[in-house]
Amino acid sequence: MSTALALQAELPGFDPLAALGLIRAEADWIGLRYSQETSHRRTARNGRSEQNSVSIERGAMVEALVDGQIAYAGTSDLSATGIVRAARRAAALARASARHKLFGYSEAQRPPAQGRYHSPRRIDLAAADLAEFTARLIEATRRLQVSDRIVTATAEANLVETELRYVSSNGSDISQSFLMAGQNFVAIAQDGGATQQRSLNGPTARCWQAGAEAYDWDRLYDECERVGREALALLDAQDCPNETLDLILAPDQMLLQIHESVGHPLELDRILGDERNYAGWSFVKPEDFGQLRYGSALMNIVFDPGLAGQFAAYAYDDGGAPARREYLIQDGLLLRGLGGLESQARSGLPGVANFRSASWNRAPIDRMANINLEPGASSLEAMIASVERGIYMEANRSWSIDDYRNKFQFGCEYARLIEDGRLAQVVKNPNYRGISVPFWRSLTAVGNPEEFRAYGTPYCGKGEPNQIIRVGHASPPCLFANVEVFGGDA
Repeated sequence: MSTALALQAELPGFDPLAALGLIRAEADWIGLRYSQETSHRRTARNGRSEQNSVSIERGAMVEALVDGQIAYAGTSDLSATGIVRAARRAAALARASARHKLFGYSEAQRPPAQGRYHSPRRIDLAAADLAEFTARLIEATRRLQVSDRIVTATAEANLVETELRYVSSNGSDISQSFLMAGQNFVAIAQDGGATQQRSLNGPTARCWQAGAEAYDWDRLYDECERVGREALALLDAQDCPNETLDLILAPDQMLLQIHESVGHPLELDRILGDERNYAGWSFVKPEDFGQLRYGSALMNIVFDPGLAGQFAAYAYDDGGAPARREYLIQDGLLLRGLGGLESQARSGLPGVANFRSASWNRAPIDRMANINLEPGASSLEAMIASVERGIYMEANRSWSIDDYRNKFQFGCEYARLIEDGRLAQVVKNPNYRGISVPFWRSLTAVGNPEEFRAYGTPYCGKGEPNQIIRVGHASPPCLFANVEVFGGDA
């Protein structure tokens, strides 16, 4: 029996429906969300195992509706006494807050729903040979070290299993089970005082809903050797020029571009001002929906929680709303925001089922999930051939964006100049800057379905207290015209 399974076997059982029966009368409406998460993290560095850890956390969040106000109380004490105490605290907080409420909520923001979701997987944690992961990761670090100038080679694998159960006094009963895999492979090259980093698909970018079968080790070993060679090439490269150039972004950098300049600005709670004092507001105004030309006619952004295997796929959000694919931006026109039923009621704007919580001890808020740029008709080869002078960039290295999610500058790990329709020399320390709407209006070509790639990150932060949540982004490569690029540290 694995360590994780042994720990799980020691945990007493918990019946959310039985717990709901104990607290049903404590509020006008009451809900309970139970979460249990098992996380394996295994890392190797420079040919040696560095970390083998497993953790399990579980608890319940009780939410109570009293006099039109919703409040929450979380507990890791899953005894009858602990659940009742949490319910009474949530009800008391709701009752006290109701005297000062800004908006009156009802059960319409917590519709009854019943359903199940089970993320795709072929090899569950119970069947995975986790010891083999360590040996595989050690070998990956050896493959990264293609030269003595690779001073640090790191390989990391994460497997996370999450079980959620949501029940409510008006009849909701939702079970969702997720098995998620992530990886990170990094080579750091050094020559004298100069260092360069190259990572496989960008830091934390390659994440899926899948089991242990997600790791194709033979392919990963080949990719690690490529990453090591590219790190060496960056050491010997010239700095990125300071020019206005046509810019092609690879899908692993489009992840960051979509995330920061589309996803965060469209969060309805941010537009309403809820994040203003912590992570900033948004340049998007309520009246922009249905009116603002956010990008060129090639820009089609969807909220797609149903893309199988993508990192933030799910069937219901944490308020019980069924999750459906929706256009946020279609043919460049802004149509819909990223806001759950509460924000939709407050703002009067259309939203999506993205009311999400990072853990049992966090109340749900509006969060990104799978936010994807739909494919176009171009190939990467054709995009490169169309550029007289430009630059191609991969893998995010740094990011900076203002409090309105408007002006930005992003740095990448790896770039190649484009000259007369061909990829030319490698350049190091590539960066670009822009303003969200003008930048997206400069979108002149979008890659075809064969070049559409899905990525994700487990580290999107938002909210007070802070919540770190998993999001997914998918895109083909994209060409933007006349972008300001520059070298050095962003």
